[in-house]
Amino acid sequence: MFAKISMIAVAAALVAGVAAKPVPVNQELATRGYSFDNYGGISSFSGFDNFYGSDNFVGSFSETTVVTQTQELVCHSESIEIIQQRLLVIQEMAKRIITEQICEVETQTVVFEQFHASFGLFSDDLRRTSGRHVGFDTSIASHFSDIVSSDSSLSTDDFGFTGHDLGSNYVVPSGSNWNPSTSPASVGAAFSAARSAI
Repeated sequence: MFAKISMIAVAAALVAGVAAKPVPVNQELATRGYSFDNYGGISSFSGFDNFYGSDNFVGSFSETTVVTQTQELVCHSESIEIIQQRLLVIQEMAKRIITEQICEVETQTVVFEQFHASFGLFSDDLRRTSGRHVGFDTSIASHFSDIVSSDSSLSTDDFGFTGHDLGSNYVVPSGSNWNPSTSPASVGAAFSAARSAI
């Protein structure tokens, strides 16, 4: 009896797993991307593909418009603990946004994986292997203070951009110690050491 129930549970899990896979948009896009609009019949996925597009899940961009600022932005070194504190704040804010503003665990999972993969693309920029500038979109970053309302709750304002706008107001801080002769090897070694620590 237990074996029969186990077989039914396994079959149901397999069917659920197949039914929950993202749906190819069409044959041409099937090799490039998937549509997550209304994934699994979950309403919170409605419009998901509008942000980056169904063929660009991670928000990769190849073209940037580097903007010239009135005052040049030059990097300056801070204590590593100060940097780690700020990045931890951003990490915990991402968790807060995902857990407070998305109730469906499936949507939480997909949105986090999209965020994680998209942010991971910056590693290629830092190692100068992506062909993109090492910088950030100043227009999008300017909304950082808009994330939290005056009462400390998360805002629900539409900031008026999508993932398609990423890279259109790019700022590239100057002053790094990148040396095209030696940095590819030293940065590669640092990357390997960091990956070994994971």
